[in-house]
Amino acid sequence: MPPLILTTRLFIPTPLPLAVSRPRLITRLNDGLQTRLTLLSAPAGSGKTSLLAEWLGSQPPDPVAWLALDEGDSDLTRFLTYLAAAIQKAAGEDCLSVWTPLLNLPQPPPLETLMTGLINAIGALPNRLILVLDDYHRVDSPVFDKSLSFLLEHQPANLHLVISTREDPHLPLARLRARGLLTELRAADLRFSPPEAADFFSRKMRLNLAPDQISLLQSRTEGWAAGLQLAALSIQGLDDPGTFIRSFSGSHRYVLDYLLEEVLNRQTPEVLQFLYHTAILERFNAALCEAVLPENSNPARETLLYLEQANLFLVPLDEERGWFRYHHLFADLLRQSFTHHLTSTGTDVMATLAGLHIRASQWFEENGLELEAFSQATAAADIKRCIRLINGKGLPLHFRGGLLPVLNWLKTLRVETLNAHPALWVTYASVLSISGLTVETEEKLQSAELALSGAEMDEFNRNLIGHIAAIRALLAAVSYNADEVISQSQRALQYLAPGNLAVRTATVWKMGWAYHIRDEREAALAAYEEAFSISEKTGNTLIQVSAATGLGNVLELNLQFPRARQIYQMIIQKVGEQPMPIACEAHLGLARIAYANNDLQKALEYSQRSRKIAERIDFSDRLIAADVLQARIKLAEEEQNAAITILDQAAANARQQKFTTQSLEIITMQVLVHLRRGEVNLAGQLAFENDLPLCRARVHLAQGYINEALLVLTAYKNEALARAWKDRHFKSLLLLALAGRLSGDSQTAFSCLEETLRIAEPVGLIRAFVDEGPEMAALLSEASAAGILPDFCTLLLAAFPAAALAGERVTSPGAGQPDGLTSRELEVLQLIANGLSNHEISAQLYLALSTVKGYNQQIFDKLQVQRRTEAVARARELGLIK
Repeated sequence: MPPLILTTRLFIPTPLPLAVSRPRLITRLNDGLQTRLTLLSAPAGSGKTSLLAEWLGSQPPDPVAWLALDEGDSDLTRFLTYLAAAIQKAAGEDCLSVWTPLLNLPQPPPLETLMTGLINAIGALPNRLILVLDDYHRVDSPVFDKSLSFLLEHQPANLHLVISTREDPHLPLARLRARGLLTELRAADLRFSPPEAADFFSRKMRLNLAPDQISLLQSRTEGWAAGLQLAALSIQGLDDPGTFIRSFSGSHRYVLDYLLEEVLNRQTPEVLQFLYHTAILERFNAALCEAVLPENSNPARETLLYLEQANLFLVPLDEERGWFRYHHLFADLLRQSFTHHLTSTGTDVMATLAGLHIRASQWFEENGLELEAFSQATAAADIKRCIRLINGKGLPLHFRGGLLPVLNWLKTLRVETLNAHPALWVTYASVLSISGLTVETEEKLQSAELALSGAEMDEFNRNLIGHIAAIRALLAAVSYNADEVISQSQRALQYLAPGNLAVRTATVWKMGWAYHIRDEREAALAAYEEAFSISEKTGNTLIQVSAATGLGNVLELNLQFPRARQIYQMIIQKVGEQPMPIACEAHLGLARIAYANNDLQKALEYSQRSRKIAERIDFSDRLIAADVLQARIKLAEEEQNAAITILDQAAANARQQKFTTQSLEIITMQVLVHLRRGEVNLAGQLAFENDLPLCRARVHLAQGYINEALLVLTAYKNEALARAWKDRHFKSLLLLALAGRLSGDSQTAFSCLEETLRIAEPVGLIRAFVDEGPEMAALLSEASAAGILPDFCTLLLAAFPAAALAGERVTSPGAGQPDGLTSRELEVLQLIANGLSNHEISAQLYLALSTVKGYNQQIFDKLQVQRRTEAVARARELGLIK
């Protein structure tokens, strides 16, 4: 769930009265549109925001996305959520419809993936977009800077970025400057020249000052916008402005203090109280102001109207003038003045400010702005209120866009405070676990347990113990320790409060995942079903789609294709084609089912979509999984060389990224390709070296060793039956049927085949039969003639290629090479001729050393030689190599 949007941050402010016409700066900004970035970097009170607002008001109708940044934008998800809202406000709600769902997840994709999606969406806009980030200096986050650097490096041509800041951002400014892609306006550029100062005093502030007085003011303030405005406010109504003008001098700080005192001394006590009490607020409307003001105060709306008319640095934040903020510099000065006032009157400063922050927090909470409510509660140092706001109503605040604010607050707390509230240790651990800091997470969990030792085991503390176990289950899942995941999850469910559905549901899903990787499918199915059902009712989308993915996988393994297909389609409806492993797996699941149903075109389309999504995800094995499936499709289409090429590249990627599970899938496919090409020795080496039972059985059958195949298949079938592995049981029966036919045992062949047919027919499982080739076609013909499900046998036979029905072995195009050498064998032979060792060939072709040796033997056999030198000589004699 994304954070609630305070839309006032997206409004282009109305220029303050000091925004006189400054053609020289407007021209600079217009010219800057030809570059990538316009940077306004100058001290507070220089008029940056007002200048931008005036410039944008005079621009052609290009969409303008304006975002006023604050400290909370150090949380990348929160920043991107507000940024998306600003862009949608400028360019239409639909412009980011494909991208924004990523931000709704507690753990969005990596930064580069998020930014790439955003860049692509902006690049697709029909018009130029001007994106303004105001008050950049308020965000202190390397991740934030990295995201903007990535945007600048890959900036679409139709985007112009404008940054307003008090200090230079940590962005590649030097590189942009050197390439002529940066427009800069700095303090010296923004200073009011004497003619601009004269225009401001006479036309905007309606002051009749002599030229020498204007010159003195301009000199004393160094053309500083805030100083000029405060000076004008101080002069208004004076009979002798000359005396006042001569009375101050010095630095900006001195001028500000002097002028602020003059301005505040002119206000009524009611207005001064309003200014002091509302200065604690970043943004405010009349209702929020009244929440922090004493009872019987003047109506806030009237006071706001007066402040706006009096030009007291009030900035409107929406078109209706319902929300406002003070100029940041003015607000800082007000807060300092208020603290000085409280101290001088003997008032408890901390208690007074805390009371104001609590009242503001209550108002924000009542109005559904929980992040702002939490921020005010932290300012008040109200620990209990902070804990309650973090826990929220079901889903903790750090899962709803508040990760960084919560973490930053926890870092400020003393150990004594954390020990007094063990729930804070648990929250600390939860936040760190989401951030991937596993070592620090365990340290905080141990501190929580120590703080709880000796405490009364009431429902609240029991729930904390359950939460500790749930977090440890997550840590175990990161290291793929399924046994520990199950153990900790069971402990968590024993202690967690029944109403803590957010943690309970996530824990049940983790148990399902652990059972799944342990191949305990029935237990996994039950856990996934429970997690899916509860999350669907509670609206926990992340757990719902995660549980649905696991559910679809297990249903698919159980050959329950219709329901698995329905689950995968539901996932795609929810997440679309976002760069998420869940979206990859849903498309890949549909591709696998389409392949099983012999719809190769649809299987290819779904696998290509999955691959396209996977390319946008860092460190995901789904890219390799999609490649393996595409290699299977190529093999089904008799494009064996293409299949080998895909598998070789996939194997190289799997080794590089240490995806061991996918390595076995690749090897299985390589065995099938070698067998199809008649390369039984190579297939055997891979099958036996990697202990792949079904592959070993296929090699035995290809070699004519039926008894050995039967031993392997019988053991495999018995284990599959014992553990309710329906897909493996089906595959073993299919090969047992072929073994029966090859051994002349028609009774076993027909019995096993009939069982597979009865499993396959209801779910449209066709391709498994076709992939077994001519022997299976012959067996199906015989079974049909014997009256075994003849209609389904006829349907299956119609799916076989004509060559298989004729009893021919389908051969590789490579088998037509001279002397029967395949293209891969010729490639290896050429490298041998070039003097490469087996190790060097293995590295160059991304092949296992054993595979290279197998190719050597195949080459030697076909060329009828014994050694490498003889092979090279014979190949040159035949004109096979250079």
